[in-house]
Amino acid sequence: MRIAIVYATLEGHTGKIADFARSHLEDAGHAIRLMETGRGDVTTLEGAEAVILAAPVHERRHPAPFEDALRALGPELAARPTLMLSVSLKAAFAEGREEAQDYLDEMKLRCGTNFTAEILVPGAVRPGSYDYFEKEVVRSVVLRGQDIGSTFETRDFTDWDALGRALTDFVGRA
Repeated sequence: MRIAIVYATLEGHTGKIADFARSHLEDAGHAIRLMETGRGDVTTLEGAEAVILAAPVHERRHPAPFEDALRALGPELAARPTLMLSVSLKAAFAEGREEAQDYLDEMKLRCGTNFTAEILVPGAVRPGSYDYFEKEVVRSVVLRGQDIGSTFETRDFTDWDALGRALTDFVGRA
């Protein structure tokens, strides 16, 4: 199957997820076209039989270039099976999953789109790349007292095995 993976990344983790999806699906024999919205790579989905979308949530929203791409590709997306991977720290914790779903639902309303399937993917925390204010926001607002260990350091919450199974299931249904 020919699959387009359209993604946005801000700190690199969603790029890592998109690359994982590419590798996982290529290993299964699919032809993959990887397109990053921040680079202007996304112009058409011509030739794609299915689409996987992936974007992180920062400050309650997915990146503007990603949302712009969804609006521009609306008719093409509607004509194909689509899987949306919404990546956020909120998705890593049971107490945050409802809020993570709200971020995705709000984006769908803003962009006037729906997806065949969607997954809330736990993201990563990378405090080494944050300034003081960003660290405090992540600690106090995003994590809200979640115990993620004794030190505030880089941590990946993505369940890679579960993500691989979800990708395989989506392509099997598409």
